Amino acid sequence: MVTIKEIASAVGVSSATVSRVLNYDPTLSISTKKRQAIIETAEALNYATPRNRGRGAGPLQGLKFALVHFLQPAQELIDPYYVGVRLGIENRCQALKIEVVKVFHNGNLPEAAILQGANGVVAVGHHYGEEVHWLRRHSRHLVFADFAPDDDVDDSVMSDVSIAMNRLLDGVYGMGYRRIGFLGWIDAFRDKDHIHSERRCRAFIQWMTRAGLYDPELCMVEKLTPDSGYTLAKAMLSKPNPPKILVTCNDNMAIGAYRAIHEMGLRIPDDVAVASFNDIPVAQFLGPPLSTVKIPAEVIGETAVDLLVERLTGRDVAKKVILGTEMVWRGSTAAAGA
Repeated sequence: MVTIKEIASAVGVSSATVSRVLNYDPTLSISTKKRQAIIETAEALNYATPRNRGRGAGPLQGLKFALVHFLQPAQELIDPYYVGVRLGIENRCQALKIEVVKVFHNGNLPEAAILQGANGVVAVGHHYGEEVHWLRRHSRHLVFADFAPDDDVDDSVMSDVSIAMNRLLDGVYGMGYRRIGFLGWIDAFRDKDHIHSERRCRAFIQWMTRAGLYDPELCMVEKLTPDSGYTLAKAMLSKPNPPKILVTCNDNMAIGAYRAIHEMGLRIPDDVAVASFNDIPVAQFLGPPLSTVKIPAEVIGETAVDLLVERLTGRDVAKKVILGTEMVWRGSTAAAGA
């Protein structure tokens, strides 16, 4: 029977690395290529973990996962961040030879039989209330990607955008910005009666209040549409005493803000700076390139699949995985007044 040491020798890594990869350790920092090589080598050599040997568990081939997306296909196409989450799921499943059935939101819940016929379900994006209960009822194993319910029943993986917002604001404050505006959306699913319940918005208000800088006039939200960044930026920058920097909820809103700023004859970052969230591929090619928080969309998708596989191999305690973010400073921000 092949050993971890033999797999490590074949791939050219340590036995400890092989062990952590085969046990789906989400804290391990390793390239996707190396991780895939370890898994494929283990499969080629018919390696079975001690737990699986005892239970007579078979390989992952033949498994089927259902991907339940909270967006419609057209909505996903205009938000590259969620395309990245989906690709992470699909690529990880392909590497593990797991079939994926995709179910996009169309205003109604999908057929329960689709979930019941899958070995596990990855629910992408925000799901609340009865929808969460419905997913639990019809899934053998369930993991949420880029979202975590308020309780601790299910597996989930996401990044903490509240922490990321604090880091972003610490950074722009250090650059000298004091009049900081926020453009976001209303999280109509979480709390319909509280327009500032979205996590980035709440973190913004809390940080600005602690710093003694909060001005309600500079915190604008509305129901999210493709034009939200444009309309909100235009409204905020038309105020008598506009902010020197706009912080937007995601890069799509920042792109809309860029359009409004250019139409108003203003310069970025000389007249008004912009910073955002997600680091979608186009962010680095905007004029000027956009400062933004990099959220590891594809790794979120990959980790969701790993969590499901862990469940199938015997883990029975729920895990909430929080992945780190990185602030990427580019030309859309500069020292205030520089």
